[in-house]
Amino acid sequence: MSRLLITNARLVNEGMVGEGDVLIEDGRLAQVGGEISAVDAEVIEAQGLTLMPGMIDDQVHFREPGVTYKADIATESRAALAGGITSFFDMPNTRPQTVTIEALEDKFALASDRAWGNYAFYLGGTNDNIEEIRRLEPNQTCGVKVFMGASTGNMLVDDPATLEAIFRDCPTLIATHCEDTPTILAKEARYREQYGEQIPMRFHPLIRSEEACWKSSSMAVDLARRHDTRLHVLHLTTARELALFEPGPLEDKRITAEACVHHLYYSDADYERLGSLIKCNPAIKTAEDRAALRQALAEDRLDVIATDHAPHTWEEKQDPSYFKAPAGLPLVQHALCMALELVHEGQLSLEKLVHKVSHAPASLFNIVDRGYLREGYWADLVLVDMNQPQTVRREDVLYKCGWSPLEGDTLRSSVVMTFVNGELKYDRGRFIGGPTGQRLQFDRG
Repeated sequence: MSRLLITNARLVNEGMVGEGDVLIEDGRLAQVGGEISAVDAEVIEAQGLTLMPGMIDDQVHFREPGVTYKADIATESRAALAGGITSFFDMPNTRPQTVTIEALEDKFALASDRAWGNYAFYLGGTNDNIEEIRRLEPNQTCGVKVFMGASTGNMLVDDPATLEAIFRDCPTLIATHCEDTPTILAKEARYREQYGEQIPMRFHPLIRSEEACWKSSSMAVDLARRHDTRLHVLHLTTARELALFEPGPLEDKRITAEACVHHLYYSDADYERLGSLIKCNPAIKTAEDRAALRQALAEDRLDVIATDHAPHTWEEKQDPSYFKAPAGLPLVQHALCMALELVHEGQLSLEKLVHKVSHAPASLFNIVDRGYLREGYWADLVLVDMNQPQTVRREDVLYKCGWSPLEGDTLRSSVVMTFVNGELKYDRGRFIGGPTGQRLQFDRG
């Protein structure tokens, strides 16, 4: 039996903060809290450090299969460990797209010996794969991703009858990207008429507008209410949309929503400095929208904090054409510490922050035995130094794309160690062993 004892940590779990020890046996939490004595256990002294469940990131684009010149499962899951992310859900807009059960299982096989963290993959919805969605077993994956907005290939689901069928018949959670394509296209045409191909990036949030977000997210919520669908709306960006969601305990909700770290960190004022480096869909919007998102997290109107990590090469991001510079930014390496800035600023308590990045995604997606410091659960853990600032430097970036929009920024916390399935895999900049992530299990009855 392998035994690991973490001593004198500041434990954050289920609304409580307190000093204590944690004993790990054979990958799981054997004892949590208090002073623990364990013969023959390897001991890690954690005095002055904060121990919490690892972050569960419910939306990433690791680009595999098919777009691996930008990123792949191995490189990005390794970077995620350095950021305290121990489990991730990857999106279906790969090449080939993950829109059949066969492609879904192929992707699980692809990750089985290459993922540093634990993993799940969404099945993607299209205008013509309703039979695949109906065949999906409820516990086969994290959910079905529906792009109710601009996307690639046939993954924009805009046929009303198809949307009705998906929301009526999907056997598992539906996660949506909500932007209204006709509204976006009309704005693109208007700005192209004035500026040609080189539309200034500051207009991105006016093109991918509040109205585009509202039209699509309100449609998704209406569909979910009519069909009693389990709906999770991804990456909200506007104050207006928040009225669609109720504050209160996650357990009482059939419709949930989230914010992403970049929408909580940046505002439209940052386009002048960073331009296409922070171009993403849906767009980063105003400081007032950002403040509303933060408040919605505090009042439990928004349930989860995630990343939507979406890397592109530096060269792609430098394209001067507004239409050719791709949307998306790499985030997993610094996501938890970006979120912890909300604690430093007094926007969220540390307990609330841990709920949003760990407890809530575990409960919302019905993940088996993860996301909490509970005896018997898998030991997916992160040790953080809340008082160790880090300045983001390009030479320290671990993504395959080799850059971060945060370069030059100083974050007030640092990830010290990350444990996956009870094994120490990241220790102060050093990775230990190889990838040992597991396929996440779900329990939806």
